[in-house]
Amino acid sequence: MYVSIFNEIVRIMHEDYAGCLDKAGHDRPDLFRERIFELDKTGMNDQLFIEIVNDYLLDFQDWHMHFGKAGAAASKLNAGFQVRRFRESLVVTRCDMENRLVPGDEIIALDEEGILELVQRHKRQMMETDAERENWESILLLYANATVKKVSGEVQSLKLQKTPKQPVPPIYSFNKVASDLALMVLTDFMDENAISELIRENEETLSSIKNLVIDVRINNGGSDLAFMKILPYLFEDEKINLADFDDGKMLTNCTKRNVDLRVELLKIAADRVKDKETVLQIKELIKELKRNRGAGFVELDFGTKEDSFVLATKRGPEKIIILTDVYCGSSGDSFVEICKHSPKVTVVGRPTLGLNDYANLAIMKLNNKFELWYPTSKLSNVDDGKGMTGIGIKPDIYIPWTPAHLQEDLDMKRALEIIYAIN
Repeated sequence: MYVSIFNEIVRIMHEDYAGCLDKAGHDRPDLFRERIFELDKTGMNDQLFIEIVNDYLLDFQDWHMHFGKAGAAASKLNAGFQVRRFRESLVVTRCDMENRLVPGDEIIALDEEGILELVQRHKRQMMETDAERENWESILLLYANATVKKVSGEVQSLKLQKTPKQPVPPIYSFNKVASDLALMVLTDFMDENAISELIRENEETLSSIKNLVIDVRINNGGSDLAFMKILPYLFEDEKINLADFDDGKMLTNCTKRNVDLRVELLKIAADRVKDKETVLQIKELIKELKRNRGAGFVELDFGTKEDSFVLATKRGPEKIIILTDVYCGSSGDSFVEICKHSPKVTVVGRPTLGLNDYANLAIMKLNNKFELWYPTSKLSNVDDGKGMTGIGIKPDIYIPWTPAHLQEDLDMKRALEIIYAIN
């Protein structure tokens, strides 16, 4: 069973994945197939199979891919806390289920191996070269003990644990924090209805407030359609044509499998969305995908529907600061990239994750128990060496992350300095 499922995954990566041409020869399916074949005879199980497949997928170096149990995103494990590397230690930034640590504690070794040595060992898994962009979540699970330097300076050993990753409810908030300043926080773009309602409820303030800060430092992506109602307040002139901001083409791999899977997801999205204009856009996309079914890589053509890329602007804030970080990706990348074209916007913080070289995910169910999430479209910028993988969307004002961020919101401090012209 496991070998046949793996063979199907390999076919998808070689034929349907958006990077199948760019990354041809990067993977080593025979190596992983042999591991699965041998373990299948002696004691393979679902969890071990998932780990082997995700190890195989690392060869493609694409954060936009995932393989796991169907519908089991919430059952993923982590160490119960989060870290961020600063120089030679992993600084604890948040504690979820781990009450033996506090933010500011530093992990200086895992199983008695120094952090810089571990960086080299796990370079393939982290896919990053900058310390502040490294993701240690899955790596912490590989070790039994941590050497911790407490905030007090005491050094102690900590036996690491594995806990179910706790689902975090999304935040879509808008608050007037001063007579001339509002703060909007958006931790994803997954609920178009909720975000549209947030904009509708605060339309009067958006049209009259002088300054606005939008915090997308944590934004787990979703759909670009979810932020379209925000954009009119962020730009000048009478209209904005989103097509003007594209310096490359989006090519969709319209294999029969991809079109069928994408259409299935889009129909579900159309049933959930309340906005009639958004529903029409989704239906137009479905129509164009079906028209190109089996055509391979194509630039989808919406013909006379170009007006769908044009938005009428509305009266909005004079100064807009967008706070960003590496925990902002996918549609979060898109939002920041578009907003950077507005002369009213200044982006502050650190570069976004940069997932959109390969995007527009399909979900393939396998054997009624597993799911493979993979991108079906690519930006032509990749072919020109101008992709965003490992780079992200760069801020206008870069603020390196340091442990001082745990004591004071240095990004917000800089935003206020810009708004109120404080030197």
